[in-house]
Amino acid sequence: MEAQMGAPGFWDQPEKAQKHIAIVNGLKRTIGGLVAFNKRLDDASVMVELIESATPEEEESYAKELTASVTAMVADLDNLEIASFLTGQFDRNNAIFSIQAGAGGTESNDWADILFRMYARWCERKGYTIELMDVQPGDTAGISKATILIRGENAYGYAKAERGVHRLVRISPFDSNKRRHTSFCAVDVVAEITEDIDVELKEEDIRVDVYRSSGKGGQGVNTTDSAVRLTHAPTGIVVVCQNERSQIKNKASAMVVLKARIYERRQDEQRAEMDKFYGEKGEIGFGAQIRSYVLQPYQMVKDLRTGVSTSDTQGVLDGDLDRFITGWLRAGCPRHRNKDIQMDD
Repeated sequence: MEAQMGAPGFWDQPEKAQKHIAIVNGLKRTIGGLVAFNKRLDDASVMVELIESATPEEEESYAKELTASVTAMVADLDNLEIASFLTGQFDRNNAIFSIQAGAGGTESNDWADILFRMYARWCERKGYTIELMDVQPGDTAGISKATILIRGENAYGYAKAERGVHRLVRISPFDSNKRRHTSFCAVDVVAEITEDIDVELKEEDIRVDVYRSSGKGGQGVNTTDSAVRLTHAPTGIVVVCQNERSQIKNKASAMVVLKARIYERRQDEQRAEMDKFYGEKGEIGFGAQIRSYVLQPYQMVKDLRTGVSTSDTQGVLDGDLDRFITGWLRAGCPRHRNKDIQMDD
């Protein structure tokens, strides 16, 4: 692939060339980590040989150095193992991430806003970038729905672990009597499909509605019919995009999301495992949650699928989600399935 990059005419098609380079760089990052780790293993083996032939004085010094080196390698080995789980067809793709407030009015809308901030912080930690595609403010506070595009390597591979209903228990800041409230939000994640995946859509099956964008707005945003809503009649899937001032750009972005969601739905139907992706999310209410965030009367975040939990609720709400994501990835791996996952406090 590197040889192809040096061939004449490689840059005649810039877009194709950039995709080629992105694939090469991704492979380099994957292989580079394995090569570097193997080199460190070789160095550790040499250190063991030195210890075996060293004097008693030298042995103690070498042993300390070896212990420090191996300890540092454990964390890197864990990261390599997690990366090896991301072998799905679209795991390396960008992710289309949606948050939907459940029943509960202002309380659920505020919870959706908290989740939006939490995932934005998680993206910052992972080095991902986010692009706001659509947001619908709540009547009083927070948001009722938001859709973002997460860009980065393996974004979908990691983000898909968050698909499902998220439950919050806390003393409501909107309740003058300071009572404890329970709120629910649903998170949906689909992969941004590439052009080489063909999803045929009939024009007569898609209803296009245009209207003025909502939100804080600005020049040209709330003064023109730039927002676009696409409704796919056979499946009932609805996609809204209003982040751009151009109706054409919004329609193109909405079409990308629609194709991704339809493709994901078809894949689920073919595998006859609807519970894995859509059914798992289910109703946005009691008994359907995948994770509980309890702030009152005690502090605890627990993933109900894997048993992974922590009392560091503030850290989680600030984007420290990797313990739950890696726990879910391990639970889905044959080498770890049916094994207890260690609770992480």
